[in-house]
Amino acid sequence: MRKIAYVFGALAAAGAGTYLIVYLYRWQWQRAVICGVLLLVIEVMLFGLVTLGRLNRIEDRLRDTDRRQRELDARQEDMLTRLREPALAREETRFRWLEDPADRSYVFVPVLMVAGVVLSGLAWVVQKVASATARPAERRLAGKLAVLSAPDPAAPGDLEDLPAPGTSSGRSRARVTTVAVLSVALVAALVVSLADLTQTRAEESNEHEATSMVVQVDLRGTDVSASRKALAAQQIWEGCRDSTSAPLRHAPLGDLGNGMFAGVVRPALTDHDLMRLRGCLEDATLERAHLTVVAVNDVESGDDSR
Repeated sequence: MRKIAYVFGALAAAGAGTYLIVYLYRWQWQRAVICGVLLLVIEVMLFGLVTLGRLNRIEDRLRDTDRRQRELDARQEDMLTRLREPALAREETRFRWLEDPADRSYVFVPVLMVAGVVLSGLAWVVQKVASATARPAERRLAGKLAVLSAPDPAAPGDLEDLPAPGTSSGRSRARVTTVAVLSVALVAALVVSLADLTQTRAEESNEHEATSMVVQVDLRGTDVSASRKALAAQQIWEGCRDSTSAPLRHAPLGDLGNGMFAGVVRPALTDHDLMRLRGCLEDATLERAHLTVVAVNDVESGDDSR
């Protein structure tokens, strides 16, 4: 499911980025801003998905580490118990001669009892000191031997789940290399394309007398009368008169009827100025109004008719 989200997010980001470049090339700033915001939202979503995936993998690793640590502690405790079994057996057989039945009494029995008590006290002190100093060594030895102990029979699939040596590293290395080469090629092609599109070139002057442009105005809402369309067309046209390199001082707009309007621009527009003017007109932000450029023609001095 997460891979499908990645694929759809990447496709949406590619589409938004493509249209962002297209609208910037067409000088349609409002649509470019919308595509830019959409691209930013998709990037944040993809970043959130990647971060969530990383957090889930970290959580799985911590859970697996805790499980392995518990298994290692259990093995260490088992090995420590095995190491302590001979010492416990020796403690049980200590002072065996005291358990023999005494049918006779000796003269040195009181001396022997006092000496036994003293020696027993000394042995008890030595035993406590030895046990206190030997426990860390035993635990370290058990920790070292726990690695050599057999795994838990309750988890027989641990060794089967491990990949073959060398296969995963080779595949991941080849995958990373392929993705890196494709990414570099894509970025290089994108940079070259953008450099070609945004390169500053000398404009070829238009030798014609004027440029005529026919536009159509579409309105939404209750008031779609001819006067309302004429007002909307005039507002959009006046708002875009300074979008070209040379201000359009002599650019009247005439009404052709049925929502159609014709504008005449003097002097004639170059290709770049025509693209900027078309982009501004079709990307107008007037509420409930949309203007479409229907036709554009260059007009000679004798063909100019308003």
